[in-house]
Amino acid sequence: MAVTDAALAGRYGRVRDQLAELFLKTNDPIARMATVAAVLHHKMPHYFWTGFYRLQAGKLVVGPYQGPVACSVLSGPEGVCWAAVRQAASVMVADVHAFEGHVACDARSQSEIVVPVFGRDGAVIAVLDVDSDRPAAFSEVDRQGLEAIVALIHADL
Repeated sequence: MAVTDAALAGRYGRVRDQLAELFLKTNDPIARMATVAAVLHHKMPHYFWTGFYRLQAGKLVVGPYQGPVACSVLSGPEGVCWAAVRQAASVMVADVHAFEGHVACDARSQSEIVVPVFGRDGAVIAVLDVDSDRPAAFSEVDRQGLEAIVALIHADL
């Protein structure tokens, strides 16, 4: 049974509230990323892989994640994660096989959404990468929900 946009938006809101409460215990961004990955991965049934890539020395290095083994380093410039870094904006891909330069860490991934994580200075420091084993699994509701959640990583709550 498909989840309605309203039900999905409500779920994201509840997850955001839960994370905000959990984040009161630490302002460490890696701890917050780990918590985001774990909570989202277990609360969203359309997620297959959920995690972060951190921008380090000009490469995207895998950070906290949930799901199958990931690519350790994305050297760029190809891939959805790098597109989100370059654009400093979220990128949704309904069919990863149709995305030129897609980096396939797991052949089961069918669709993807990547949301940039901004540091306190406004620069992209990481991305939240979510894959689904279903085509066209992500919508504007996912984008809005994930952007609100990612904004908490460096928020002073």
